[in-house]
Amino acid sequence: MLALLRRGAGALGALLFAALFLVFVVQIVARFGFGKPLPWTDEMAVVLYVWVILWSAAFVVPEREHVMFDLLWNAAGRRTRRVMRVVSNLMVGGLAAWALPATWDYVTFMSREGTPVLNVPFSLVFLPFVALLAALALRCAWNVLEALRGRGLEDAGVPAA
Repeated sequence: MLALLRRGAGALGALLFAALFLVFVVQIVARFGFGKPLPWTDEMAVVLYVWVILWSAAFVVPEREHVMFDLLWNAAGRRTRRVMRVVSNLMVGGLAAWALPATWDYVTFMSREGTPVLNVPFSLVFLPFVALLAALALRCAWNVLEALRGRGLEDAGVPAA
């Protein structure tokens, strides 16, 4: 089931990126090929870019491929790594969970406003940020459990076998 959800999230991310690329090509052709820029393409490209970045960060890009500063991690022993992983994930996940209700309130409040050209509700534009916070909170909770079980404490540059 989890593999199916991952494939679905990856497929949606790929579709969003393909749509962004297509809109970008239409924008270039209209502007430079016909000398008639289309205002909706600029706006759609920005909305799709926001979706691609937030969706991918939440559901597509694995944790080991996110940017990390691993100098201290690689120098630390196994017990210290466990403490570092638990504390850092409690802080980040706790902040994400704490921010979730207020973020949801603001995003739903923004449904009364729309983008200037396409009039897409801003709640729709920024909905993936809510998903990112929820996914981050869940991922951090899982990481805490895994660290307490002694998993995921390898060198950052060397994945587990």
